[in-house]
Order: sequence, then structure tokens, then C-alpha cells
Amino acid sequence: MSSEKMDRRKKYTRMVLKESLMKILKVKPISSITVKEICEVADINRSTYYSHFQDQYDLLKQIEDEFIEDMNITLHSYDNNKDEEALQMIEQILLYVSKNRDMCETLFSDHGDISFKNRIMTVAYNHSVKNWVSESNIHKDVSKYGSLFAISGCISVIESWLSNGMDKPPKEMANIIFNLTKNGIDSFSE
Repeated sequence: MSSEKMDRRKKYTRMVLKESLMKILKVKPISSITVKEICEVADINRSTYYSHFQDQYDLLKQIEDEFIEDMNITLHSYDNNKDEEALQMIEQILLYVSKNRDMCETLFSDHGDISFKNRIMTVAYNHSVKNWVSESNIHKDVSKYGSLFAISGCISVIESWLSNGMDKPPKEMANIIFNLTKNGIDSFSE
């Protein structure tokens, strides 16, 4: 069998297993999910599963790692010290969330791994603190708290946006998040 065909089969198997786990995660927490259950939904035998992943947590971590890798690529593609680029960066993240709505809702739900949100916060925190401190006169200790405040707020806003059925377009939400982060709640005063 050719290497290319094996790679396609391997990709397909991984995709089906990921989709199956996400489907199950919608209704029950990761701690209650078994490999057997994932295999039944995926219609793949357990030995095939174990040739790709150690357990259900390893599969979930792979899904989360891909999300975080995509987030890192987006964060590093823009200079968030330039307002226009920071706004574009936020919009790109929201477009990604919108395109992957089902996965994001599931990963951010109570059924996912609680450490996922912390990993996202760490990635965003490391990116923003590094940029904010290097480009501004903000004291390092204050910038840490400010960025944590902004990042946790942004994540909460995105979660709320998802739970409200993404009631505003990504561009409008990006403007809201950008203005809240840059200028605070007063930026919406009448």
C-alpha cells in the first residue's frame, strides 16, 4: 500500500475519532467517556484507536492542541500594538470561532477539560504581555494584571457570544472586544 494512501487513511481515522469525541462531549463530560464508546460512535475498533491515541484524554488534548496552534498562528500574524492590526487579529479569531462553532461550544462547555480555558489564557497572556510591556511604558506588574483582566474578559465575551447563538457578526464583536480592551466600558457611554 502506498504511503500516500496510508496517510489519507490515518488522517481520515483521526478525523472520525475527533468528530466522535466531540459528538459525545456535547452530552457528557470527558471523565465519563470511554474509549469503547468513542470507537462505537466512530465505527472503528479499539486497536486502531490505540494506534493513534493513548486514551480519551489524549484525543481531547490533540483537539485542543490544534485549536491552540491555530490561535498561536493568528496571534503571531498581527502586531497587536497597532490598533488596526489588533482589531484584525480579534476579528480573525472570531471568524475562526464562528467557522468552528460546534467544536468551540463543546470545548468551552462544562463537559470539556477545564484546563483548556487556562491554556488559552496562557497563550494569549504570554503574547499580549510580551507585546504590551515591550511597546509601552506600563509597569510590568500592572501589565500582567491588566492583560489577565482583558484576556479573561475577552474569553467570557466570546463564550457569551457563542451561547447567544453568535447574535452579532464577527466584525461587530471584534469592534466591541477591541473597544472594551482598549478604552474600557466608558467607550460605550452615550
